[in-house]
Amino acid sequence: AVAAAMRLGAVLSALRPALPLLLGLSLGCSLSLLRASWSHGAAEERCLAPGPPALPAHGAPPEAAEGRPVPGYEDFRPRIVPYYRDPNKPYKKVLRTRYIQTELGFHERLFVAVLTSKATLNTLAVAVNKTVAHHFPRLLYFTGLRSAKVPHGMVLVAHGDERPIWLMYETMNYIHQHFGSDYDWFYIMQDDTYAQAEQVKALVTHLSINQDVYLGRAEEFIGGDEQARYCHGGFGYLLSRSLLLKLHPHLDSCRNEILSVRPDEWLGRCIIDFLGITCVSHLQGQHYRTYELAKNTEPEKEEEEEFQAALAVHPVSDMTLMYRLHKQFSRIQLDRVYQEIQDLQMQIRNLTALTPAGEAGVTWPVGINAPFLPKSRFEVISWDYFTEQHLFSCPDGSPKCELSGASKADVSEIIESAVEQLNHLYQPLLRFSKRQLLNGYRRFDPTRGMEYTLDLLLEAATQKGHSRVLAKRVSLVRPLSKVEIIPMPYVTEATRVQLVLPLTVQDLDFVANFLDMFAMNALDTHDNALLTLLFIYHPYDAQRVGQVDVFAGVKAMVGELEKRYAEVKIPWISVKTEVPSQVKLMDIVSKKHPVDTLFFLASVWTEINMEFLNRCRMNTISNWQVFFPVHFQEFNPALVYRGEQTASSNTDFLRDGHFDRHSFAEACFYNSDYMTARTKLAADILDRDEVLESMEVFDVFLHYSGLHLFRAVEPGLVQKYTLRSCNPRLSEELYHRCVLSNLEGLASRSHLAMALFEQEQANST
Repeated sequence: AVAAAMRLGAVLSALRPALPLLLGLSLGCSLSLLRASWSHGAAEERCLAPGPPALPAHGAPPEAAEGRPVPGYEDFRPRIVPYYRDPNKPYKKVLRTRYIQTELGFHERLFVAVLTSKATLNTLAVAVNKTVAHHFPRLLYFTGLRSAKVPHGMVLVAHGDERPIWLMYETMNYIHQHFGSDYDWFYIMQDDTYAQAEQVKALVTHLSINQDVYLGRAEEFIGGDEQARYCHGGFGYLLSRSLLLKLHPHLDSCRNEILSVRPDEWLGRCIIDFLGITCVSHLQGQHYRTYELAKNTEPEKEEEEEFQAALAVHPVSDMTLMYRLHKQFSRIQLDRVYQEIQDLQMQIRNLTALTPAGEAGVTWPVGINAPFLPKSRFEVISWDYFTEQHLFSCPDGSPKCELSGASKADVSEIIESAVEQLNHLYQPLLRFSKRQLLNGYRRFDPTRGMEYTLDLLLEAATQKGHSRVLAKRVSLVRPLSKVEIIPMPYVTEATRVQLVLPLTVQDLDFVANFLDMFAMNALDTHDNALLTLLFIYHPYDAQRVGQVDVFAGVKAMVGELEKRYAEVKIPWISVKTEVPSQVKLMDIVSKKHPVDTLFFLASVWTEINMEFLNRCRMNTISNWQVFFPVHFQEFNPALVYRGEQTASSNTDFLRDGHFDRHSFAEACFYNSDYMTARTKLAADILDRDEVLESMEVFDVFLHYSGLHLFRAVEPGLVQKYTLRSCNPRLSEELYHRCVLSNLEGLASRSHLAMALFEQEQANST
């Protein structure tokens, strides 16, 4: 019996960890059987109580008695439309839309129309444009008559008549005609209205687009139906796209049949009479809150909850009041954001205390990503040392440079912020003032933002007037803010690329490989790319060109290509110079091509491929952006492989090399952009052509154009190793960059170390 009891105890102790799992499975199976029996029983009964039919399960559309969807119901669920082509009809090429958003039928969210007049266009309308216009995705101003000069930065539509009803009628027609199919919501406001843009945008995100919406401040008609309401125009109102589409056919009838003095009453009566929809102030749990300003109101002293929660405020009598309202509401919104941040930080602290790491798991600042933890010494992010006057980590590599521009403004702002935060923590007991910045360190952490460590010499003063100088170290973080997508002009991959290849005598050994790659990747694939060769003759070779042409072999290869590809012509341009300045050469090529030409300035070691040519087209935007790719330079195979077989796998072709950041030989840009920048350069240097010898095309765009310079690594440009010849007649900077490119292109540190080690071993033996 004792042995049996011991065996039973051993079995129970073995099964004890699994008991919760077994109990959970048993309970789950029991509940599933019960639920299945209830569902089966409920399916046999039907509720025939009177009332509107309920929506079918899974969001299916309601059906009428004939089995078809109820009229007016739109199903916004995505559905797959099967492709079918009638075999009896001729095939037509499908034209794709420019943007996938158009093809999928997506609409922009909100369009804003501001009703103004000739008298207030340069006052109230300008105030609206400076305060809230940049918060809305699309905003237009509508007026009857326009002044001679339209304020800068405003899109104005003039209808030619100041009558209020006519202005409203023409505005609604214009919105339907030009934007009715592009936006889901339309917000109409006057120029004497202050609207909280962020609140209005948040409102439309919480409303369903599947309803006819007429939302605003509901007002009674004078002497009209007590149940009918119109939306007061002074406080703005919101119309849905479906309502606008239904209203448009009746606008002409409303203009002829409805008499009214106020345009908002006229529009409200039109919507009620023909659509049967009245204005509402709350819908789908959302309230349209407004506030009516009294005369001589002081916005800074308004503490009412109704004022602080208002989406729209009216009437605004002058520009100054508009700016004061914007300042007050911005302060209110900022206080709310700070309070939300504090609440979130408190929640993070409370939840982190329950995690296995405990309170030690809370990172500083609370809510910001933890600092990046390097896995090796090569991933350590270095700190940059600075003072109030100098920076000791300069972009050009020099050990010390003057602190100026954005860096100086950044340091000044961060010091002021540090002193302000110290005073906020210790007041009223202590008040700090800055004496001097002793040491400053900063680094950019891509996971969280810019980090700062400051050693400040401060003067601390007490309430009794005593003061003392002390040193204090503070740490600050400027976190990465919300990522913003920069709007870019539309470009296509159909643009023709004009390749420009400068050639010197030292490049003759590599021309054959370049032409072979160009023929294989551009001509054989019928890519929309052309080639122009630029023969650079030394003055001595130019004098002997009648007897011995150093480029005769290249010209013969070009002739063979033109015979093989009958439709291809490869022109060349001959230039005589001792110093082949990139800018001077480009000046010659630019004059021989149209202004809309897309140039790709190549080097003889470049291996052309279709992938890069497409990126050249997409990354170069006329009057907007130029592209300077950083090619991948392979290392010297004699040092890397030392007689071993080279890597042949496609997956590691970028392993034994580096991206040559010292080279600016390759560039993609439009001729029109180059000509514009070159004109500014010519006006700056006048007739000092020797300055051009120290410049590259990159310098021209950097200093004499307002375009975006896109400089990025390009894995599609791979160059075989070769020791380039550096022309000593170029500027010191260009010659130095060429030498650095050669040195860094030899091999990696590990390969060089191994070569030195083997050499020392060989010498020792």
